[in-house]
Amino acid sequence: MKMSKLRKIIGGTVSALMIASCIPFSASAADQQIRGNIGGYDYEMWNQNGQGQVSMEPAAGSFTCSWSNIENFLARMGKNFDSQKKSYKELGRITLSYDVEYTPKGNSYMCVYGWTKNPLMEYYIVEGWGDWEPPGNADNYGSVTLNGSVYKIRKSMRYNQPSLEGNATFPQYWSVRQTSGSRNNTTNYMKGTIDVSGHFDAWSKAGLDMSGTLYEVSLNIEGYRSNGSANVKKISFLTASSPEGVDGDEAPQEVQSSDTPQIAQGGFDFSQFGGGQQGGQGGFEFSQFGGGQGGFDFSQFGGG
Repeated sequence: MKMSKLRKIIGGTVSALMIASCIPFSASAADQQIRGNIGGYDYEMWNQNGQGQVSMEPAAGSFTCSWSNIENFLARMGKNFDSQKKSYKELGRITLSYDVEYTPKGNSYMCVYGWTKNPLMEYYIVEGWGDWEPPGNADNYGSVTLNGSVYKIRKSMRYNQPSLEGNATFPQYWSVRQTSGSRNNTTNYMKGTIDVSGHFDAWSKAGLDMSGTLYEVSLNIEGYRSNGSANVKKISFLTASSPEGVDGDEAPQEVQSSDTPQIAQGGFDFSQFGGGQQGGQGGFEFSQFGGGQGGFDFSQFGGG
């Protein structure tokens, strides 16, 4: 079924959310949100304070989105594994392939995103960003090379912040490409396969707790006080149990670890940000995925 295009335009006051009846959504007085499932893919768009102009058009395994003059914005699509109550190892090897045209204009990034439960943990595998490299101040756990790219492994903490389980204290694990796959103020043609389980293996080898049950794996486009757009032409998942098998799997190379976790300098400290209701960026609400917000703390960000 063809999905009609969702577009929300917010003026000086919060205007009505204009949306086709076939797309389920919910919105608070302050924040605009759509969420749903199409073709087996969970999706969500969230716009903090209903600020600026935003749009998202979801389809099965793809979506387009745009944002301008926003506070915090995200659009994401992926798979929810919560009903299976299994660790990532029990689910089999997971890879996510993507084909994206990504145009950041300011503070934005493209990543694989999700949570584990028992214990609670929020994670990011960052493929590209605009003018700021996440996560800012965080503990350094070395690096890993996967699919030909070097990723920095980082850990940050969230204290008494919204999460899948209400306000909670939980870690965030990061794999951030050493060199961004995107440039600011440019349309970047990004295509690749992320060995999601390979990152999980690397985090475990570096000493990070990966014993929890996997909640979700999503491709996420995010912006903070910026403009931009993305055409996510394809998202696809493969696991070890898929009939096709897993193409392009590559065992993670030796994790290069620091003897003692150190603070990675540079950028802004997002650890105090208290926004949103669901596991994601900068206080974004992820209630479609059943969770509360983790995400970045933008309280130290000086930009506008």
